Amino acid sequence: MAREKTGKPRPPAARGDGAARPATPRPRRKSGRLVDETIRDALERYVTEDERLLQGLPPGVDFTRSDPWRVLRIMGEVIEGFDKLASVGKAVTVFGSARTQPDDPQYANAERLGALLAARGFAVITGAGPGIMEAANKGARLAGGRSVGCNIELPFEQGSNPYVDMLVNFRYFFVRKTMFVKYSAAFVIFPGGFGTLDELFEAVTLIQTGKISQFPVILFGTHYWAGLFRWLQSRVEGEKKISPGELDIMTLTDDPAHAVEVVAAAHEAQLKKAKERDRQ
Repeated sequence: MAREKTGKPRPPAARGDGAARPATPRPRRKSGRLVDETIRDALERYVTEDERLLQGLPPGVDFTRSDPWRVLRIMGEVIEGFDKLASVGKAVTVFGSARTQPDDPQYANAERLGALLAARGFAVITGAGPGIMEAANKGARLAGGRSVGCNIELPFEQGSNPYVDMLVNFRYFFVRKTMFVKYSAAFVIFPGGFGTLDELFEAVTLIQTGKISQFPVILFGTHYWAGLFRWLQSRVEGEKKISPGELDIMTLTDDPAHAVEVVAAAHEAQLKKAKERDRQ
């Protein structure tokens, strides 16, 4: 609670209805940065299954009474994901910021991308949220295509956007990540934050390590991604932390039609490789 110069606590500010308004915690400085503790407090009110899984057990608690039993829930979630998504057919997952507004040009681009993918017979999969996800689902649905949402349990409420035809709910990020890769022919990644970057680098790592192949990772919005790409070239590739040519895993574009052509060509290559594998 804030204090006057006398050291006495200030009374809470009065509201118009006569009730006292609780004092709003002020951001505090930590290591030269301003930290807003109210955000952390809000997230601590709800504990997700992911958080429970990743937490260490208190001293004296027998692990056999918690973690092994959680495996059954995880197994059930994997089975449900396989069961629901197996019928989707060829699909593309679109990632991007949930904060993108409908008047943003990238919203329109994502909507057009969804429509063009639907016209080529691809289902559109997203994280089911607002922003870029909503735009891609909207484009696919209005074009008569299949619109799929894979929602995740978060500390704050997130419902699905109104353009999702098939919704699959997940408690665990790693299960949802598996579904995105398993049931997609490509990733198209629009400007976004930490979650978007997480999906980007996970896909690139799977390609680099040979876990998946003929899998396009398309970065949409050259201006947004240019700084990251330059850093990867100058630092990561320049200091030989990756092999020459590995940045070619990613394709940059500003054109929804170009993105769809890249996806379609890769899907044909995937089918050809699958046929060759079956003949062996």
